[in-house]
Amino acid sequence: MVELKNVSVTYSSGVDALNDVSLRINDGDFAFVVGSSGAGKSTMIKLLLKEIDATSGSVIVNGYNLNKLRKKRIPEFRRTLGFVFQDFRLIPSMTVYENIAFVLRVIDAPTKQIKKRVPYVIDLVGLHDKMNSYPDELSGGEKQRVAIARALVNDPQLIIADEPTGNIDPELSYEIVELLKGINDQGTTILMVTHEHDLVRHFGGRIINISEGRIAYDDVITGLGELPEEIIEDIAEADDLDGEFPMETMAGSFADESEIIQTVGPDFDLSQEVAAAPDEEEIIPVADSISGTEEDIPLSLDDMTPEDIISAITEEKAEEAAPAETTEEIREQAQAILEEAEKKLAAVTAMQEEEAAKLAEEAANTAETAAENVPEPIKAEETPSEVRSGKKHYRKKKHKRSANNKNSASDNDNGGAV
Repeated sequence: MVELKNVSVTYSSGVDALNDVSLRINDGDFAFVVGSSGAGKSTMIKLLLKEIDATSGSVIVNGYNLNKLRKKRIPEFRRTLGFVFQDFRLIPSMTVYENIAFVLRVIDAPTKQIKKRVPYVIDLVGLHDKMNSYPDELSGGEKQRVAIARALVNDPQLIIADEPTGNIDPELSYEIVELLKGINDQGTTILMVTHEHDLVRHFGGRIINISEGRIAYDDVITGLGELPEEIIEDIAEADDLDGEFPMETMAGSFADESEIIQTVGPDFDLSQEVAAAPDEEEIIPVADSISGTEEDIPLSLDDMTPEDIISAITEEKAEEAAPAETTEEIREQAQAILEEAEKKLAAVTAMQEEEAAKLAEEAANTAETAAENVPEPIKAEETPSEVRSGKKHYRKKKHKRSANNKNSASDNDNGGAV
């Protein structure tokens, strides 16, 4: 897995080679990286090989965080990669077998493993009969196959191919890409850097276009090689395929070959279809036509205002009714719509009045119940008289006690004299 997060690279000369690039390539992917000279392709490759460090952002390759990778672990990390150079870089004094085995000997692989693995990858790239040949005895295509076998011999998780078809004949370029596609089918992730757009359009797949240090395009297209021959001829007449990516009329707009055949038929003329195609502003995406919002959800009758009812009826009738051909039919439809609206409006009004009557009745009952539970007030004129009566009675009793006390005292005095 390759992941770049907000990566920027600025060289000491002040050149911004990459500017805030974010990219993710999953295990098993096959991706083409395209772009003009100086766009930033080579800088990206150097980052992935840990030849340079990012000025900012993070770079993760095959589980290694290259920002934090120590120098002594770089060889260990690079063994998880395979690299295919544009200029082959084969050792002239070694045979095909020895050039490939050299990679395993450098990492001290067992001799038994070398003898088993090297012939396997040589067969895989179709060079079994060239095993003992030297590089100067090979064609350009054969040299590149040796380079691919050398990149593959260590069973890497990721192969980076830097312009692998740059130094071979155009007709052999398709064979090299076919070979890389076959390796990818076995589960190896392939990242191929190229400037040959014809190859990219033929094979299709994921295309990453770098322009001025940024990712200008990252998408998957259908390759022309997957389309019927008659479709390719029509596309060639309808559009110039020498332009940059993305291309609006590219075959990537089709889903697959079976769908094309069912849709256009054998006599399809793409040039006429392109000329008759609507403007972009007139095209309504399928997702927009089927997606619903809260405004699209119909309200229940209880939640609708009179205006909502009239609007809903009007839209409903407009969809269901056939187009009117005369003024009289239009008037009849309008009258029917108004009558229906009046009925529903009356129904809503009646419901509202009934609800209001219920609320008024409940309020009256509540008020009546509350009135019955209020206690009667104490009469003001009774309280002072009762208070005065009580005080007067108290004074009478007090007077009697005083008189009795005096009488007792007199009796005691008389008795003392005797």
